[in-house]
Amino acid sequence: MPVYSGKVRELFAPIDPGTGLVDESRLLLVASDRISAFDHIIDTPIPDKGAVLTQLSTWWFDQLADLLPHHVIDAAVPLQVAGRALTVRRLRMLPVECIARAYLTGGGLSEYQATGTVSGAALPEGLVDGSALPEPIFTPTTKAPAGQHDEPMTFEDVEDELGTALASRVRDLTLGILARGNQIAAERGILIADTKVEYGVDPLSLGLTSVDDEIDWTTVDPDEVQVVLADEVLTPDSSRFWRASEWAPGRVQTSYDKQVLRDWLLSATSGWDRSSGQAPPPLPQDVIELTRARYIEAYETLTGQTFVPATPA
Repeated sequence: MPVYSGKVRELFAPIDPGTGLVDESRLLLVASDRISAFDHIIDTPIPDKGAVLTQLSTWWFDQLADLLPHHVIDAAVPLQVAGRALTVRRLRMLPVECIARAYLTGGGLSEYQATGTVSGAALPEGLVDGSALPEPIFTPTTKAPAGQHDEPMTFEDVEDELGTALASRVRDLTLGILARGNQIAAERGILIADTKVEYGVDPLSLGLTSVDDEIDWTTVDPDEVQVVLADEVLTPDSSRFWRASEWAPGRVQTSYDKQVLRDWLLSATSGWDRSSGQAPPPLPQDVIELTRARYIEAYETLTGQTFVPATPA
């Protein structure tokens, strides 16, 4: 049964064949080949993207297993979505986008140039696009409804939303995930500039009878409930991957992520005005192919494994 359709992923609730009722303890998480940029879903899909996201996340979940539990139950999924779907625990998701940055770029750079800070964290003067930060920082944002923009949050804002204990827990986990990711990626010639992480909590541990029940997050004690890593992690969709050998602050870096299509959309060639409010145009074939190649290159470089395309839907 369909539960949710996002920019990239589709969620389905399995039906218990014995009772005919929805199994509220698990979900089928399917990654599509859709791609988004600047809060818009692009009309043109990127072939095999969903499979890359799923298989790379699965690999990273294993690398991070000693830091915290993840939501994956198994990869036993219907054949038509094999390779790009997982059976996962159904969680109550935290209402904050948890982001950590090791380098300055993107929205963080724009905020720094305007205020000298990123999400309330003061940074040294003179930093440029691609500068390594003195130490990684936690730069959360709101979770805006579809079609709206996420807004920067300070850590104090997160404390107001989640309570001090839970806010501190997800901040430390997010910074720890980025640190572990960069430790592993550096050995393979990749820098992870920043990453976005999603967390959830088992609704039963919160005393909820339904995953949709109201909850006051400020009352949740992270020592009494299990914070679970969910959605995707350290993928080209959720992170910025740069080639370490070509890193040079002060210019756009060579990336393995969707920066390829961001750059094209912002170029005069695309004919798109980001401030117009109109949807971006379809991608040309060369941008599609380069984006796909960069995603696969990221997967193979990080994992050391040959990418295997998913079974066609």
